[in-house]
Amino acid sequence: MALSEVGLDNGLKDQARELCGSDGAVARVTAVDRDRYVIRNEHGEIPAELTGKFLFTAQSSTDLPCVGDWVCVHYRDNGTHASIHHILPRKSFLRRKTPGKNIAFQMIAANIDVAFIVQSCHVDFNVRRLERYLVMVNEGHIEPLLLLTKTDLISPAALDQLIKKIRYSGIGAGIITLSNVTGEGIDQIREIMVSGKTYCLLGSSGVGKTTLINHLMGDSGLETRDVSDTGEGRHTTTRRQLIMLKDGGLLIDMPGMRELGMLGVSEGIDDSFADVRELSQSCRFTNCSHTNEPGCAVRNAIEQHELNAAHYQNYLKLKKESDFHELSYVEKRKKDRAFGQFVHSVMKKTRGK
Repeated sequence: MALSEVGLDNGLKDQARELCGSDGAVARVTAVDRDRYVIRNEHGEIPAELTGKFLFTAQSSTDLPCVGDWVCVHYRDNGTHASIHHILPRKSFLRRKTPGKNIAFQMIAANIDVAFIVQSCHVDFNVRRLERYLVMVNEGHIEPLLLLTKTDLISPAALDQLIKKIRYSGIGAGIITLSNVTGEGIDQIREIMVSGKTYCLLGSSGVGKTTLINHLMGDSGLETRDVSDTGEGRHTTTRRQLIMLKDGGLLIDMPGMRELGMLGVSEGIDDSFADVRELSQSCRFTNCSHTNEPGCAVRNAIEQHELNAAHYQNYLKLKKESDFHELSYVEKRKKDRAFGQFVHSVMKKTRGK
């Protein structure tokens, strides 16, 4: 197998030659389970671990490999195991604020071309959550595509209303409607996927991601569970993994995410809420807060029903959340650096005695 089939392009080849050295090789991370890794090279998949130097120099968890990363490795045990000693620069990424109270980034996956954002037309549908996913995807420089699943559970008229809600919220990403029961939309997804390109599935647990992957794989290679009596799916996927499809496309499956905390995503917010950004440029005052200033184009658009009020309120909410966590993150980094400098000075004095 050529590594180009796993997504290695000419730009990455040049970087690999420079970073991996003459005695190193390049491979792609296909699975991560805590501190254990699986990589794929020209011959197949093998287990890998990080070198001590790699771990020592990593400043945060975002510096560690994630699914989709290209890494420099050294092989041992006749090529049956590998040591990871470097990560090639990521051309795109998915990350979020770590779940819970800890203010830090959590890297999810890297080097993705298209993100399929999956929502069920039944119990899972939520435009505000769609906007959160879009911010995450746009921040990571990934093309978004919306998949509305379980269309067999609602009428065509109800489906049309859901699509209108998405468009009224200013979301312009492409939409594919599909059913894992009838097969509607599956061939359309197959036609979109290109050999050597990487795709991922984002969505809550139970929206049909694993069943969709099995359709694309042409078999039942991944475990699925029956839906509940309400039509809501049950969680199946337990770890992130990169899967090679028969047609040559690469697909990253991952567990459903209950928390989508925003941290340092100002660029993603601007891209996802381009309609708000464009309107704000027509406000009378450049520093308009869009609250009570005269000549506010944003408030005028809301009053004229040209801008969805809920869409704008979510914009404010996500921006406030991101800014708040960003300040906390910067403060935490300052404290970490100050503590590191203190430890370094103490060790230096100790060695001098």
